[in-house]
Amino acid sequence: MLVRDIMTRPALTASPATPVRAAAALLGGRGFTALPVVDDDGGLLGIVTEADLLRDRIRHDPRSPLLGGELAAGGPPVRVADVMTTDVVTARTWTDVADLVGEMAARGIRSVPVVEAGRVVGIVSRRDVVDTLTRADAAIAADVRRRLERYAGPGRWSVSVHDGVVTLADPFVDPAERHAAAVVAAAVRGVADVRVVPQG
Repeated sequence: MLVRDIMTRPALTASPATPVRAAAALLGGRGFTALPVVDDDGGLLGIVTEADLLRDRIRHDPRSPLLGGELAAGGPPVRVADVMTTDVVTARTWTDVADLVGEMAARGIRSVPVVEAGRVVGIVSRRDVVDTLTRADAAIAADVRRRLERYAGPGRWSVSVHDGVVTLADPFVDPAERHAAAVVAAAVRGVADVRVVPQG
């Protein structure tokens, strides 16, 4: 499965001049965890996350002796440019989701902008990946059938899906064709495993 199969597009973005409060409202209102920060041409400049937006914005309780020092230090950051991260992990539309998930886990990243030709074209979040794990079996089966029909014509394969595991029944004994069909099916979003069995 490739990033293009699961990414959210178009990505909701911010500019460096976007007020921090407006960026927070975008994240909260859409349920996202990060916004790519782009220039006027859609080029990636950075990313702003929920954690970035919280930085230096939450003051201690008025009864805390720490509040005085916080107030003396001045106001909180106002613009996205003041809080965004500029060292950004990115993906391409053809990046393998398995590779991206490994990198996201290793780095503790929740969202990754997808960039093509220097412009942000989408974003992949952990939620996008988790959604593939809960995709309905009927939707998976329909997609597998469509792809197999494009590959080998209608009616060649019998398709059933249970808990994301695809079973393909093949009326012919051709190891190369069975392997190719399994590869086609495995590329469908939400497929956990593929089994090929004799038909009949």
